This record gives sequence, structure tokens and C-alpha cells, in this order.
Amino acid sequence: MLQIVKTFIGAAAITATGLGIAAAQGDCPRGDLDKAYCDRNGDLVADAPADPKQLINPSTLIFAYTPVEDPALYSKVWDGFLKHAEKVTGKKVVFFPVQSNAAQIEAMRSGRLHIAGTSTGPTPIAVNCAGYVPFAIMGTQDGTFGYEMEIIVPADSPIKTPADLKGKKVAFTAPTSNSGFKAPSAILESEFNLKAERDFTPVFSGKHDNSVLGVAHKDYDAAAIANEVMFRMFERKVVDKAKIRTVYKSETFPTTSYGMAYNLNPALAAKIKEAFFTFPWEGSALKAEFKTEDRFVPITYQKDWSVIRKIDAATGVKYTCK
Repeated sequence: MLQIVKTFIGAAAITATGLGIAAAQGDCPRGDLDKAYCDRNGDLVADAPADPKQLINPSTLIFAYTPVEDPALYSKVWDGFLKHAEKVTGKKVVFFPVQSNAAQIEAMRSGRLHIAGTSTGPTPIAVNCAGYVPFAIMGTQDGTFGYEMEIIVPADSPIKTPADLKGKKVAFTAPTSNSGFKAPSAILESEFNLKAERDFTPVFSGKHDNSVLGVAHKDYDAAAIANEVMFRMFERKVVDKAKIRTVYKSETFPTTSYGMAYNLNPALAAKIKEAFFTFPWEGSALKAEFKTEDRFVPITYQKDWSVIRKIDAATGVKYTCK
């Protein structure tokens, strides 16, 4: 199963390279970053290019939000924010509905995507392979943020704990997903001695909402999902809460990161950050959709994604961009 993760990441990276416009940097500190980037200050994200000619200042900024169950719906959810960003940056800002995490990463690496909300698990891949620089996350007034991975089953299922998953069909979302694959794989093996293929049959649904619906409709015996997605589906009555039961809940993980391409003009980059941190949430479509969050909170990849990098290391994931 771990090989699936490595193969998927490798394939995504290879495709991204084909589209890439970033030239290889000379000899510089870079850690896990691709050779197209440098990290001289040791903060684990790509430095802005030292050569001013490599900085970009596009007239139109492209924004993409992590793949979701209904891109059309989320275009409307983000509309108010995009208008605010246009006022702050003085640029036209366009919503780009991405269909997969790999496509989103490829778009940023190629220079076709400037600002993004990137799912928890793919964030390290975007950082290391696409020059993505996360700086914000949705949170609350006291600075808290995050979600939990839950393993869910149909409400009337005989499964009581993850130990009962032996011989069952378990749905994951995608190999790059933290809560949808990497974290549950590590937890099932380390805490319950359950390995994919050997002890249960793994399937990939593609998205968290597909997994939630699949459990509610009994297409899967169980599924590993990000509970924040499930809660929003309950709120919108996309799925009946009474049809689902949780048998495992993880520690809290960081949720979707928000960031931008490393090579944006510094003045523009500062304006983009300003747009996030000055956005008025009250009465907005974002507030209506995300409920418990009411602001963007500053984060750093180095500190706040440490637990995700540890999970990646434990599951054999390497950020190799070929």
C-alpha cells in the first residue's frame, strides 16, 4: 500500500516537471525542496528568486481551492473573498476549479496558479515540488484551528472498533491525503496491526465526500475521512447524520493551508497576505459555509506541518520531484 503512495507522488511530480517553468537553481541549501528552489534561511519553504527578473507580477491572479465535491458551489463560497482580494491587490482574481490535488500542484509548478488553498496531506508535496509557500489557515479568535481524522462505518454496522476492520472493505480518498490515507494507514498498522491487502481490502474513492456518501449508502464497510468535510455535509443535509457512526477519532491535524507561489513580486505577495488577514468574515459566504471558523490565522509550514511530515516519514513518503 505504501508503494501506491510513492508511485502516485512520483507520477504527479513527473507530470509537473513536464509543465514546469522554474529553472534549476545553482548550488544552494534546499533540504527536501526540488532543485528548482533554494532555502537559504532554513524555513523549509522556497525562497523568492534572488534575480529580480525571475519574479512575476501577473495582471490576473488565479486562485484554486482544494478539490471538493462541488466546484461550482465553492466558486460561489469564495466569491466575496475574491472581490476583497481584488480591492486589496488591485488585480483581477479568478477562481479556478481544480479536479485533483495533483492537477493543483502541477498548475502552481507550471506558473498557471498563483494562490491556493491546499489540502493537509498534499501541502508538503506542493511546498517541495511546486514552490508553494503556505502562510495562513482558517481558525478562530483564540488562534485554534484543525480537524480530526475519523474512521466511520454505517450506523447499524457490527464494527465497533478499528480492530473489527479485518476482512472488510475500507475506503480511502487519495494516496496524498493525510486524513484520507496516510494517517489512517499509519494508525491502523501501528495501533491495530492491520495492513492493507493483508488484513483488509483498500479502495480509493477520490474525495472525502465520496467516502462519506459511500459509507452512508453501505458501498464501503468503513472509510477514513476528514471530519470537517463530513460536518459540512451534515450541515447542508447532503447526507443523513443518523446513517453514520464513528469508531475512531485521531488527534487534531492542521486543516487546509492557504499560500502562494514563491516567485511572486514581494510587494504583491504582501498584498495577498493582507487580503487574507483583513477579509471581513461576518455575514460572508465563507462564514456560512465553514461555520466554526471566523478568520484566517497565520501559520508556518515548518512548525504547523511538523506532525504531517512525521506521518509522511513513518509511512515512507519522500518528497521526490522527478
